[in-house]
Amino acid sequence: MISHSETDARAARHRPWRRYLGYTAAVAAVALAGFLLYRTLSRYDWAELVSAVAAVSFDRLLIAICFAAASYLSLTGFDFLALRYAGHPLSYRRAALASFTSLSIGHNIGLAALSSGALRYRFYSRWGLGAGDVAKVILFCALTVALGLSILGGVALLFHPDLAVQVMGVPRGSVYFVGAACLVWPALYLFLTATIKHPLRFRGRSLALPSLRLALGQAIIGSVNFAFVAAALHQAIAALQDVPYLAVASVYVTANVATLVTHAPGGLGVVESVVLFLLPHAKLIGAVLVFRFVYFLLPLVLGSVLLVSSELVLSRPAGTS
Repeated sequence: MISHSETDARAARHRPWRRYLGYTAAVAAVALAGFLLYRTLSRYDWAELVSAVAAVSFDRLLIAICFAAASYLSLTGFDFLALRYAGHPLSYRRAALASFTSLSIGHNIGLAALSSGALRYRFYSRWGLGAGDVAKVILFCALTVALGLSILGGVALLFHPDLAVQVMGVPRGSVYFVGAACLVWPALYLFLTATIKHPLRFRGRSLALPSLRLALGQAIIGSVNFAFVAAALHQAIAALQDVPYLAVASVYVTANVATLVTHAPGGLGVVESVVLFLLPHAKLIGAVLVFRFVYFLLPLVLGSVLLVSSELVLSRPAGTS
């Protein structure tokens, strides 16, 4: 009797183009990482880069890296929960690999839903998920982002309204209204997941809501993720001037909404606008570069290495050493 592994190995030998496609993707990932690094750093003079980063204390840099790592760790939870919603639970190891690799690269490319979605499909299709299943994962993760952004934004607007009044140029009452609205719809979403057990139908299509347990997980982990991102940016800004964390979080949430609307690669121009608003008379380059290094460039390098490694390993025919 021929085993499944022997059958897979024989099939793979008859389809060598799949192996070469994987190797090509690995090479393309390295080239893409190099291009993104060059695009980001080429706007600055090398002497400026060295002096700006050197001005940040090692303690601040290390803490910022830890907060960035905590954010990406939270993001792996997005996929872990999403796979359960899609009905294809995988081990945390696989979910974390697909999540970190896709998002560390997708954050830098822009249009994260498409770029990271394509990479997610590359991973999850190997592990038995179809295109529809991956679409559910992407939708679930996008909703988790919206929940986290809305909840953190609502808290920031309600408890730090003065800064929001300056940013938006609207009356304080309007700020309170927007802040309350940011918290109301997540509460309504949780209520619907607790009460509606049948799929929702719209124009001939059906969409099942997640369970209340998964929805609570979305709300918690989505908020925690953005809190960690804001904390990483706060550490970079605090290297220049003492600024309250909640002020950074409030402005960052507003800027992040602009990122989602404009799809700017790596938040280009958005992070700068946050620092410029908080520190209008300070040199921006130090804080901006530290944050870009810890949250975009360092994960990009690590994610590219993981993508290359995974392509070489996972594209290898079964039964080969």
